[in-house]
Amino acid sequence: MSLVAPTLQAFFTSRLIGERQASPDTVAAYRDTFRLLVRFAAAKVSCEPSSLDFCDIDAPLIGAFLEHLEKERHNCVRTRNARLAAIHSMFKFAALEHPEHAGSIQRVLAIPQKRFERALISFLTREESVALLESPDRATWIGRRDHALLTLAIQTGLRVGELVAMQCSDVSLANGPHVRCHGKGRKERVTPLTAHGVATLRTWLDERDGAPGDPLFPSRRGPTLSEDAVQFLVAKYAAEAASRCPSITAKRVTPHVLRHTCAMFLREAGVDISTIALWLGHENIATVQIYLHADLAIKEKALEMAAPPGSVPGRFHPSDPLLAFLEAL
Repeated sequence: MSLVAPTLQAFFTSRLIGERQASPDTVAAYRDTFRLLVRFAAAKVSCEPSSLDFCDIDAPLIGAFLEHLEKERHNCVRTRNARLAAIHSMFKFAALEHPEHAGSIQRVLAIPQKRFERALISFLTREESVALLESPDRATWIGRRDHALLTLAIQTGLRVGELVAMQCSDVSLANGPHVRCHGKGRKERVTPLTAHGVATLRTWLDERDGAPGDPLFPSRRGPTLSEDAVQFLVAKYAAEAASRCPSITAKRVTPHVLRHTCAMFLREAGVDISTIALWLGHENIATVQIYLHADLAIKEKALEMAAPPGSVPGRFHPSDPLLAFLEAL
């Protein structure tokens, strides 16, 4: 009999925290996965969670757990795959600790990631971005803070976690103005600022008047904004921007959409894909290939180059309003 509890505890303390020095976010994500799995397994086999054995958590039970995540908890495929990755990581550790369960463990490790459709990314156009930035009421302290936050998000492409973690000392407006952040994977990176971004942040820092270690974007009561609060305010200002730019109503605007917007503006300016990967803090250049797929201008240029000899490149424009209506259906 090989209990899961001591192996799971050793996995977190020795492997994740001790050897791999996993970030607190990774530890929390793995913790949530096994909290769900242990409760699910204990209910299935009718025993206490601390009494679970590796014979109880086999491949069929893991498969049932993944199906439970999708159908009953309504998790998306990406979440399902993230949970499975955490399970795989623990079972790889268990394979070294419990060779007597090698067959059962290998069957769990053989469970594949689920494939899913990849939709085109959503991003804001120049007009939509301007409308969003004009939404905060800059006659108020909250509006000026939110305008500075949105400006920084669109110009730098920082992740929402990186935005809320920024301190006043992370902004440098001297020669070579830039912001410094500690990003995903504990990587530090520096992102330059435009003249407009410098002017906006300088005005905000003068009003903020915080110590170097104070949060750059505090809440009304002083502590840093939460990620949920940033999600809320972005959605709120997007709804307000719809009156000036109706096209924004067709998009679900989130902080990550602002990150995509920054990347698409860089693509529009002719910045190569490897530089965009460095700008956004991606470790793998393949991750930013999504911006090539979303860039219609690149495809239009390719279409012009592939036009048949003797033809005039360009788009078809109906000569009559009725034809234009029918073509748009």
